[in-house]
Amino acid sequence: MTGYLATAEVDIDAPATRVWTVLTDPAELKDLWFGADVETDWKVGNPITWSGEWEGKPFQDKGKILAVDPGRVLQFTHFSPLTGQPDVPENYHTLTYELTGSTHLTLTQDNNASEEEADHARGMWQSLLAKVKEAAES
Repeated sequence: MTGYLATAEVDIDAPATRVWTVLTDPAELKDLWFGADVETDWKVGNPITWSGEWEGKPFQDKGKILAVDPGRVLQFTHFSPLTGQPDVPENYHTLTYELTGSTHLTLTQDNNASEEEADHARGMWQSLLAKVKEAAES
């Protein structure tokens, strides 16, 4: 992993299989990803896209599935044109979900350009993990 890391963590009172469903089911993902439609087949090497509207602007983010180990690890790249950066590999983040223990979920985002950028991402991902927890425990 490169750049500054943003890490968010949460303990969830639900089985790993339920958490995994929340992380990968299209119906669950729309709420988690701030209203975006997430499209992918969750196969390593295949694309993932997020389409929606953010602060009144339509967007389509994109990435590629890097690792899928059901109930344990989910990893993919993510790029958003809303950053204003060029669509080149060095501007993609790698997002890694890791489920451990009974049931501890960690989300790590690499390639943040500064500690401030990492702090911003950490806050956003902590709110996403709170939604995962709420959905998995309900």
